[in-house]
Amino acid sequence: MFYPPILVYIAWLAIKFRGLNTFTCANPAIFASGFVGESKEEIYQGLYQSQAAKSYILKHLFLPKAAENIETAKLFIDENNLVFPLALKPDVGERGADVFIVKSWAELEKRLSETTQAVILQEFADGDEFGVFYYRYPNQAEGKIFTITEKQFPSVIGDGISTVETLILQDERAVCLAEIYFERNQENLDFVPKKDECFRIVDIGTHSRGAIFLDGLWINTPDLEKKIDEICQGYKGFYFGRFDIRTPSIEDFKLGKNFKIIELNGVTSEATSIYDRKNNLFSAYKTLFKQWKIAFEIGSQNRAKGFKPIKIVDLIKLLINRE
Repeated sequence: MFYPPILVYIAWLAIKFRGLNTFTCANPAIFASGFVGESKEEIYQGLYQSQAAKSYILKHLFLPKAAENIETAKLFIDENNLVFPLALKPDVGERGADVFIVKSWAELEKRLSETTQAVILQEFADGDEFGVFYYRYPNQAEGKIFTITEKQFPSVIGDGISTVETLILQDERAVCLAEIYFERNQENLDFVPKKDECFRIVDIGTHSRGAIFLDGLWINTPDLEKKIDEICQGYKGFYFGRFDIRTPSIEDFKLGKNFKIIELNGVTSEATSIYDRKNNLFSAYKTLFKQWKIAFEIGSQNRAKGFKPIKIVDLIKLLINRE
């Protein structure tokens, strides 16, 4: 019910910029500019082109046939001196689907044996998480941060008596996603947190998995914007998208240091700060209208430089085959 006005506005932009597929030129370096079906591994490799990005990228391993690569995964963990937990996620996927924070060898082997799709095994970064939406026009020397989303992870407070399962069922917000929270905490459902102990029930910063999104633009500084721009400038052919980032220190993050890039999403990234409860419907539409306008403007400039958009028939196929 929320998106029809956005689709109408996109249709108007398509007329204005002479093509519904114009926005697919926004990121020539990414398949379909990150509309749907893009590979996380290919984006990581693109980021590695940027010298400024290398120290901020989490160590990861691409497993094209996950069920057959348990030994490869073990070798990767040993060679990089990694410890659990680790992140395991599909190479092609969105909205946190099939993303797991694995906490043991047994769980890793179980998850790998249960999937046939290509996956990414990634170093885990703890700390506060933010979604940083960046854009740069091809005809401008510097890019800007469009929005920042502060992500809060739902938790329950122990009473010294109740199990995690009971605490989830008793929480008026958590009970709405009880099935997801049970699946995410299956090994801890019988655990009894101490009185007043805060027990985090979500460890993935995805709205559809229960994370709470707030407007985090308060954290933006010239230093942070400069660092994000520096990272993106080194990724040739990237102009528009959202970073998922974790940092152990908000003060350091404001200075543009001491953070890790979890992943980077392309043209269909959403300015998720709109989901802050302080925002009304009008402000949400205003933000998304501006986001899509920027995407079409960047796409139009890149098309003028000779980049060709994805054919509309191929866009439709991508949507049809979307998992």
